[in-house]
Amino acid sequence: MFELHPQLEADTVTVGYLPLSRILISKDANYPWFILVPQRADLSEIHHLDQADRQQLFEESCRLSECMVDAFSPDKMNVAALGNVVPQLHVHHIARYKGDPAWPAPVWGVVPARPYQEGALQQRIDLVIELLQGEDFRAA
Repeated sequence: MFELHPQLEADTVTVGYLPLSRILISKDANYPWFILVPQRADLSEIHHLDQADRQQLFEESCRLSECMVDAFSPDKMNVAALGNVVPQLHVHHIARYKGDPAWPAPVWGVVPARPYQEGALQQRIDLVIELLQGEDFRAA
């Protein structure tokens, strides 16, 4: 049975659901940062998914990336499945800007996470939900 890793539970808010993945948003306001978590139990690597789920994850990742580009107009999208700290399979989608605190390096460990100001997190969520709308998306 699928259960979200406790660290992801603590560091994110659920935005919604696609056919394979739960969509999360990081509580770190430094970057527009969303995460796809395939809702399959006991997976740590993309190659652990069956062929159909691999294709679905790729489609969902591209869809989320396109929505983020439309919403946030980044200079670059960073998409990565690391799993060095949280072993559960999850794919980060981070909108990056040439002037952001970590540019051009990876975002991890550069600056402390910054909490969202009241209302800002929900505004960011609502913007992406509006762009993700479709028959196969369900908001949280």
